[in-house]
Amino acid sequence: MANTVDLGGKPFHFIGIGGIGMSALAYVLAKRELPVAGSDLRSTHITQRLQSVGAHIFCNQEAVNLDFFQSALTKSLVSQENKKLHELPQVICSTAISPTNSEYKAALERECLIFHRSDLLAALIKDYQSVAVAGTHGKTTTSSLIGYVLLQAGLDPTIIIGGEVNTWGGNARVGSSSHLVVEADESDGSLVKISADLGVITNIELDHPDHYQNLAEVIGIFQTFANQCKSLVGCIDCKTVREIFKPEISYSLDESLHADYTVRAVHYSNDKTTAEVWERGIALGTMSVNLLGQHNLSNALAAVAVARKLGVEFPVIAEAMATFEGAKRRFEKRGEANGILLVDDYAHHPSEILATLAAARLQIKQDSTSVTSKRVIAVFQPHRYSRTRVFLKEFAKAFQDADVVVVTDIYSAGESSINEITGEEVASAIAQYHPQVHYDSSLSELKSNLPKLLQPGDLTIFLGAGNLNQVIPDILASLSK
Repeated sequence: MANTVDLGGKPFHFIGIGGIGMSALAYVLAKRELPVAGSDLRSTHITQRLQSVGAHIFCNQEAVNLDFFQSALTKSLVSQENKKLHELPQVICSTAISPTNSEYKAALERECLIFHRSDLLAALIKDYQSVAVAGTHGKTTTSSLIGYVLLQAGLDPTIIIGGEVNTWGGNARVGSSSHLVVEADESDGSLVKISADLGVITNIELDHPDHYQNLAEVIGIFQTFANQCKSLVGCIDCKTVREIFKPEISYSLDESLHADYTVRAVHYSNDKTTAEVWERGIALGTMSVNLLGQHNLSNALAAVAVARKLGVEFPVIAEAMATFEGAKRRFEKRGEANGILLVDDYAHHPSEILATLAAARLQIKQDSTSVTSKRVIAVFQPHRYSRTRVFLKEFAKAFQDADVVVVTDIYSAGESSINEITGEEVASAIAQYHPQVHYDSSLSELKSNLPKLLQPGDLTIFLGAGNLNQVIPDILASLSK
């Protein structure tokens, strides 16, 4: 029989505990008063939050870290109920951890039980009445919206997502009820381990060519996930979801598709979206969401469908939607200086960039508060060599809603540059379809050049899943001068 994750008191050690997915799981375990330790290469606000709830953090990755629980407890008397603390920890790692990692090698030598983070997530899901949100795009916003609506409805859910939300101070919260909302990731194939009470599929595209050869492989992973969920909510605006999955509960922004949940009288403004929400041909009422763009209205409609399935009345849903502030790095306004607004967004796939820039264009069209000429400035850091190479043609055509495009070099995310593609090639490809494209080979070069390019009235949006957003404070400081 395969080893399973023990949630009964045996300690956990996370290799790379500061990652957005790993830290959320560690936080839940620590809040459940399970022994948790972990390592990362630097201290961050995420690791500091984990320390505040009792996790022990190492700012290095050394083999000796695995001895923490044994060495700490041998210095004091250990009661019978803490006997499990003498055992070797269960080691949790993600796909990003290399087999050459010193802690990973030590865990193998010590014969620790080693689990992928998805194994731990799957174990937690079995402990709750669970909602698992999957899809190529929109997972973080949709799962955040669902968690927020259930929280405002008094259902006190536990929430595990791949982004940070100010309402619960990070990427996870622990509630007292049986409800759990999780973001389920398909990037490495581990989605097949998830068996939720209610599954959600927002859309399906090829996004991780480092793991999948083609779209058919991606669809296969989602089919396994769908079959393992007791009920399925799906967006039938996505042709693949509509034709292959035929979800039990459907939602769509297109009335003609006759989904269970749809919208009418949609109005997009520069600061919110309003729409009438319809449930199986019956008007529920009007919903206002402080998120921009069609893609976010779709995410909100998914949250409506899930909340209604769980018995939440629509007036409660609408009230919650009106106060949701969004997740960080999802069109997150980071600051303004000299009339120039800087926005951070996680978009890193051509479809996401198209949707995000469309929302940005909509915002400046609707903003009549100033006579200053307004432009959308897209600052793009490609993410992964494999993705950049496979989708180069799509990236080239994804920036039409930007007035100016600035491209930096590729963020490798640990990949080797085996395909020999560079950010400069990306900039050249975009320039075939766009009249104003600039290339900065490094973030330091970007920090020097970008402020000279910007002018009052610009909406400057930083696009990418890498470390591009780290330059935003410096750009703001430079503009303030």
